[in-house]
Amino acid sequence: MRNGILVGGNWIIDQVKIIDTFPEEEKLVTIFSECLSNGGSAYNILKDLVKLQADFPLSGLGLVGDDERGEYIINECEELEIDTTQLRKILSAYTSYTDVMTVKSSGKRTFFHQRGANALLDIDHFDFSISNAKMFHLGYLLLLDKLDTLESDGLTRAAKVLKRAKSFGFITSVDVVSEDSDRFSSLIPPALPYIDYLFVNEYEARMITGIATSIGSEPNRAYCQQAALKIIEMGVKRWVVVHFPSGAIAVSSTSQVIFQPSINIPEEMVVGAVGAGDAFAAGVLLGVHNEQSMEKSLKLGICAAASSLFASTSSDGILTSTECLFLANRFGYRSGF
Repeated sequence: MRNGILVGGNWIIDQVKIIDTFPEEEKLVTIFSECLSNGGSAYNILKDLVKLQADFPLSGLGLVGDDERGEYIINECEELEIDTTQLRKILSAYTSYTDVMTVKSSGKRTFFHQRGANALLDIDHFDFSISNAKMFHLGYLLLLDKLDTLESDGLTRAAKVLKRAKSFGFITSVDVVSEDSDRFSSLIPPALPYIDYLFVNEYEARMITGIATSIGSEPNRAYCQQAALKIIEMGVKRWVVVHFPSGAIAVSSTSQVIFQPSINIPEEMVVGAVGAGDAFAAGVLLGVHNEQSMEKSLKLGICAAASSLFASTSSDGILTSTECLFLANRFGYRSGF
């Protein structure tokens, strides 16, 4: 029987800096602290699953440079007992990195990203024949240059990777990046018929569907549900999960809908929100892999995301699954959702 999760996509070193405010051009700000950590969908989710104490095999797939950052990534994965068979070094590009500027008072983040080796990840780097994993997760679409190429047959190269994964019997899941562009409507829909579980935030849901998901700056639950239903109609096979700071909504292809407010973490305990979306996805994927209900999977995702707020890096705040779930009892849920 298939077992475990294979995660492919972005492998990034985050260079996180906690600052007092985000500046206008030519202005000075103070850096309170800085550190290096894991970043990118593949790296974050796998490390988060380790910290959540996933009880199944974990494997990584992607490209890093033949440099110190790449060596750091591979060494840490091996220390965490993540299979690195399909995590390859290349000479033609540096390991991707991101300067993450996090405002201390708000947790809001600004990213300066070097695409590096991730931009070269392509179809021939995926060998599904040597994996016995139950699930394959790919992230982030719109941040993988080769795979985001739209070809003459109307499919992106990412869609072809996902189609091939399905042909090998994988359950597929995907995450998307929040870029400021008009590419959502052309590059995401071709992949949707080959995705079982799709993770998007309210902005990404709006950009894919054209349906407004907020009233002013606040995400609206009913509007997000409409957008999720539309994405199901566009081809996603099982669940569309829309997440935002105040909670998350999951809609299934069988018309099940679950609303889950986020945990009411006291503001003074929030150190940073870097990686919260990936922590959420990791929690949900853990539940899905272990055949938990939508309600339980969504709750674990929300609780994992809450624990990520306790550190300025993507994964250092993540607790075990049991400890994450306890946060709901300790702090309760946000009201008004």
